Amino acid sequence: MTDMLSENEVAQHADLFSKFDPLIKMRADLLSTGVTDPFGLVMERVLSPTVAMCNGRETILLGTYNYMGMTFDPDVIAAGKQALDDFGSGTTGSRVLNGTYSGHKAVEQALCDFYDMKHAMVFSTGYQANLGIISTIAGKGDYIVLDIDSHASIWDGCKMGDAEVVPFKHNDIEAMEKRLRRIPEGAGKLVVLEGVYSMLGDIAPLKEMIAVAKKYGAMVLVDEAHSMGFIGENGRGVAEAQGCLEDVDFVIGTFSKSVGTVGGFCVSNHPKFEVMRLVCRPYVFTASLPPSVVATACTSVRKLMHAGDKRAHLWENSKTLHKGLTDAGFELGTKEPQSAIISVIMPDLERGAGMWEALLHEGLYVNLARPPATPANMTLLRCSLCAEHSAEQVQQIIGMFTRAGKTVGIIA
Repeated sequence: MTDMLSENEVAQHADLFSKFDPLIKMRADLLSTGVTDPFGLVMERVLSPTVAMCNGRETILLGTYNYMGMTFDPDVIAAGKQALDDFGSGTTGSRVLNGTYSGHKAVEQALCDFYDMKHAMVFSTGYQANLGIISTIAGKGDYIVLDIDSHASIWDGCKMGDAEVVPFKHNDIEAMEKRLRRIPEGAGKLVVLEGVYSMLGDIAPLKEMIAVAKKYGAMVLVDEAHSMGFIGENGRGVAEAQGCLEDVDFVIGTFSKSVGTVGGFCVSNHPKFEVMRLVCRPYVFTASLPPSVVATACTSVRKLMHAGDKRAHLWENSKTLHKGLTDAGFELGTKEPQSAIISVIMPDLERGAGMWEALLHEGLYVNLARPPATPANMTLLRCSLCAEHSAEQVQQIIGMFTRAGKTVGIIA
C-alpha cells in the first residue's frame, strides 16, 4: 500500500521506547567500561540464607532482605511441601471466588495473632498490598500526605486512587504538619509513613508524626516491610518499638523480607475493614497465593513470635558491621545503626559499580542502588544483614569491603 509509512518513519513517529533512551545509554556506558552487569546476576544455587553460588564460586549474601533467615527453616520448608501434596501447586482463582483455602485463613489468623489486631488481609505481593489499600481507602477528593522518600508501591497506590497527593521532606515532622494544616476542613486525610526506609536504612520518628497526624484528624498507614520480624520487642516493627502501634490504623507488610517467602498483607483494627475484600481491586482481581506459599508464611510468622534471640543477634550484627565499615573509612547512610540495612555511599555510579564488582570478586554480594530510586541522586551499596550471619561472617564482610575499597580507591 502506497500510503503506508516505512519502518523508519514509523519508528520516528511512534517509538514508545524513546523515553527510556537516557537509561539505555547509561547502562550501555556502564557496561562499556567492562564491569559485570550489576543488575543481571544469577544465583546458580542457594546453599543457605547467607551463602549462594554466583559465577561458580561460594558467595556471602549481603543483599537479600532475608533478615530473619527463614528461607531454609526446616519447619517452614516442611509446611510448604505438605501443602503442595495436600492442595496442589496453585489456586487458579481470586480470593473472592475459589481462591480462599484453609491456608489463607490460617496465615491471616497468624498475622492477627502476631500483631494482636482484629483484621488481616493477605495479597499476592507486598507491592499489591500498598497498591490496593492506599488506592481503595483514599480516592478522589481525599488527601494523602506522605514522605517524599516513600517506596514506589506507595506512590503507585496514590496515583491509582486519584487522591490529592501532598509529599513532605523526608522525616521532617514540621513539614508534615504544615501540609496537614493546609488541607480543607472535613476532607478525608491519610498519612503514609514507613518504619524503615529501605535505601538508607533509617527509621521514621513515628511516635511524633502519628501524634501530629491524629491532631489533624488523619488516618495513618505505616509500611513496616523492612522492620517486621526484627524491630520491636515482639518484632512488630518501629511503631511497636516507639510505643505507638495502637495509634496506627493500617500496618502494611510483606512476606518477602523477614518471613522468607512472597506475598503482602495489611492488618488493622478498623471495624469496617472487612469491606476491603469486596472493593479493593488488586485483591479482587488477582489470583491468590499458592497453598505452599501461605503454608510457609503461616509457619514462619508463628515462629517469628518467639524469635527474640534471633532479633538480638541481628542487632549485634548490624552494630558490628556499621562500626567496622565506619572505622575502615566508608561513608554510611546513617550515623548510627538503625535497622538491618546499612548503606555505603559511593562517589558515583561508575565507581559504585566497580566497587560492587570488586566485592563480588571477593565473594560478597550486595545491592547496587542507583538514581532515580535513591534519595538525593546517590549511588549506594546497600547491605541487608541476616540473623543467620555468624559473627565470623560479619568480620569477613568487613575485610572484603576494606580490600575492595582500597582496590577501587573508595577509601585510602
